[in-house]
Amino acid sequence: MPHTHHRNPLSLLTPTMHKVLERMHRAQKVPMHALTAQQARAAYAGTADVLDIPPQATERVESFSVKARDGFDIPVRLYAPTGVNLPVLVYFHGGGFTIGSIATHDALCRRLGHLAGCAVLSVNYRLAPEHKFPCAQDDAWDAVQWVATSGAASGLDQTRVAVGGDSAGGTLSAVCAILARDAGIKLALQLLFYPGTAGHQNTPSHRLFAKGFVLEEPHITYFFEHYLRNAADRDDWRFAPLDGQRPDGEVADLSGVAPVWLGLAECDPLVDEGLAYADRLRMAGVDVDLEIYRGVVHEFIKMGRALPEAAKAHADAARALKQAFAL
Repeated sequence: MPHTHHRNPLSLLTPTMHKVLERMHRAQKVPMHALTAQQARAAYAGTADVLDIPPQATERVESFSVKARDGFDIPVRLYAPTGVNLPVLVYFHGGGFTIGSIATHDALCRRLGHLAGCAVLSVNYRLAPEHKFPCAQDDAWDAVQWVATSGAASGLDQTRVAVGGDSAGGTLSAVCAILARDAGIKLALQLLFYPGTAGHQNTPSHRLFAKGFVLEEPHITYFFEHYLRNAADRDDWRFAPLDGQRPDGEVADLSGVAPVWLGLAECDPLVDEGLAYADRLRMAGVDVDLEIYRGVVHEFIKMGRALPEAAKAHADAARALKQAFAL
């Protein structure tokens, strides 16, 4: 595990990252955990594109919905180049299962699709606290199944499907990859940006980066208290694919899941569980391409106006998609 005993974690930051965090600190916003979920969503939506790259022109953008198992219409947005039989990345936005939307991750989805030359289907799964665990996971999996069974009608190649997401969206992707293996749906890739994979925040990085690195300990607790129904949900593998348990008491078997591209931020409370998940995947015989972006924090991939590391992560992720899709 990196930096377990680092005396001053702020010294790990790049100079630019340091400046960005100082500007955020000076803005003195009300902390997210002091807001209602609705206020937090509005606050996040209002600042989501401040540091993000400008949205890329995309040939085809379509908004529609796919049916969830309970009949709910899950809003989705398809970004695609012209043509048919397109490989597709099914993308789940981050936001602690509580905030975030298709809109907050619009520029990122456009960028990934543009760089990889593939379609991207962005999924507006239902959010907590109105919709508790496992609703987000069920919506995510229902969207993947829709692509696998009905995607051809939208010009998608059902044999070249990847799942991906950042933070909570990375958690959803990792679990969908396990469900896909169990359902006999072959995925080309899991594209995971700093996913949450553990049920409890007890790694050294959670302590080291608990305050001052964008995703703070009170935020994580706030998100999980909104999303989880009870303490037992923390130990469910559909919330914690690293160390959560299946109904039989065993941890999730990762053998045979799709290959993984994993992009982690060095100065992120989630970095240790990301590394541990990479280890578990490798031990299960899964191909893992691991990138650790030095000196940056959680959420850095949405700070492309300020951070060169964001552009590098976009390019690295797109390269992994191209390879997985044989483009």
